Amino acid sequence: MNFYTSDLHLFHNNIIRLCNRPYNNIDEMHEDIIKKWNAKVKPTDQVYILGDLSFTCKNIKDLYDILKRLNGQKHLVKGNHDYRWLFDMHEFTNERLFVSINQYEVINDNGRRVVLFHYPIEDWEGRYHDAIHLYGHIHNSNNISTSLENRYNVGVDVNNFEPKSLDELINSK
Repeated sequence: MNFYTSDLHLFHNNIIRLCNRPYNNIDEMHEDIIKKWNAKVKPTDQVYILGDLSFTCKNIKDLYDILKRLNGQKHLVKGNHDYRWLFDMHEFTNERLFVSINQYEVINDNGRRVVLFHYPIEDWEGRYHDAIHLYGHIHNSNNISTSLENRYNVGVDVNNFEPKSLDELINSK
């Protein structure tokens, strides 16, 4: 099964205040995200993280330890905060923690074409042929048009801090 998520912002102390997250500190946030993730995702499931997995992490081993605790085969579609820690992670370990790392990806999810990008876009590959666009970046902001069909925010701030399947995203609208 495929799951989608975005904007976890691990190790970002201010994200709790900036996005009004229901946590007292980042350790509490991390543990809740790990618990919810692993309650849904099996080790063989595919998880597409649409950017901003982490904010700059002072100790890259801490991020590595969290990634190792998260079930599933992880794919990263890079967001605007992923470059520094990703570089540091490559320096830290030769272990392949992600099945794929891309800027933009088009996949098939049970016969449905899905366009994955960190940012919400107005027009995407296959839009007029029922392709679905999944994105993050905007957290819980309402500053984009919600009138476009087949476009879904997979950010944790609007998805109970857990990955969602495509059917869950479609049925929640």
